[in-house]
Amino acid sequence: MTTEPTGDPPDDQPLHLIAHLTELRNRLLRAIAATLAVFLGLVYFANDIYAFVSAPLRELLPEGSTMIATEVASPFLAPFKLTMVMSLFVAMPYILHQAWSFVAPALYRREKMLALPILLTSIALFYAGMAFAYYVVFPLIFAFFSSVGPQGVAIMTDINSYLDFVLKLFFAFGIAFEIPIATVLVVGAGITTPQALAQKRPFVIVTCFVVGMLLTPPDVISQTLLAVPIWLLFEAGLIWSRLLRKAAPPP
Repeated sequence: MTTEPTGDPPDDQPLHLIAHLTELRNRLLRAIAATLAVFLGLVYFANDIYAFVSAPLRELLPEGSTMIATEVASPFLAPFKLTMVMSLFVAMPYILHQAWSFVAPALYRREKMLALPILLTSIALFYAGMAFAYYVVFPLIFAFFSSVGPQGVAIMTDINSYLDFVLKLFFAFGIAFEIPIATVLVVGAGITTPQALAQKRPFVIVTCFVVGMLLTPPDVISQTLLAVPIWLLFEAGLIWSRLLRKAAPPP
């Protein structure tokens, strides 16, 4: 007497793996294609984009001072590099949508209901961090730098050095503004509780200033301008975590 086999045959698992890898490849290709499409649409305006990003510094330069290019290819490469980074930023919602579409089938219904708002909020917070850096931080720190220079020293910043500086701040503030999301995730995963995090507030404040020191250029103004928002966003994450715990159904 023979017994009928049950379940999927052994060969099904490799087939499922290949199907997942194929879908992952396709979604990566779509994300890359979207980024390239945005780049092709923006590359014509590369110099205008650089002029917009460099405006906070150029408006504060002393009369007769300009930005300079110390390398032969810098006038082309600096706007080109900035346009590539901006293309990635602009295409980020679509890139994250592809990532969401890949992992969503494996999530439970309740996880999907929580993950999608968190995903959308994280995108909005990253953009908000970049906007805060551009409209608040840049004018303050550039005004400070341009006012403390010694007499007889002409301020003429290299365009490559300026680009590296502002991109570092864009990423630092964009990531720092994700603190509420990180707080909600660690509380939602059961790693800690809002009450436990609130008791560690003094250590969190010190950590905020340490992070500000590590992620920003070595000046007190930019470090403080990053550390204080991180702390305030941590407090916002605590409030959000408490509200979600109250709204969550009992186990």
